Amino acid sequence: MTEEAKTSEPQADPAVSVVGPGDGETIVLGTTRMRVLEDGSHTGHRLAIAESVLAPHTQGPPQHRHGLHDEGFYILSGTVRFTVGDDDYDATAGTLVMVPPGTPHTFANLSDQPAVMLSTFTPDLYVQYFRDLQEALADGQPLTPQANIDAMSRYATEPATDLI
Repeated sequence: MTEEAKTSEPQADPAVSVVGPGDGETIVLGTTRMRVLEDGSHTGHRLAIAESVLAPHTQGPPQHRHGLHDEGFYILSGTVRFTVGDDDYDATAGTLVMVPPGTPHTFANLSDQPAVMLSTFTPDLYVQYFRDLQEALADGQPLTPQANIDAMSRYATEPATDLI
């Protein structure tokens, strides 16, 4: 049996993960603060969850497509503008946006108020992308468009260049 197969089988005494209000890994990317609630280590890498606070007037990433994971966004407060292809959607508190693999998308907080959203990644592989970006910024490296594209490519993600 492979190591991967072992981690996805039910455990006789499964560990429960509890992340309190002040807990979780914090990743800061410019005006966005992300709190990783589950990085996949407790879910057999099937699911990761993060809470993100977007400061007012925060632009998101360039429109991009994920090749291997679904991404979900549940808006907890504020308004987040999602651009999917050529269409814009203003998502307010209580709105869920699910983005399947291959769908071009981006998001931004265009308002004067912070916005908070809960994001899911299935499987978990994209959490490491955010860690990589934070590390690059901490090392004093500018987050150039090419550096961002290079980081995305390590996680089966590419810019939606046909929409730029």
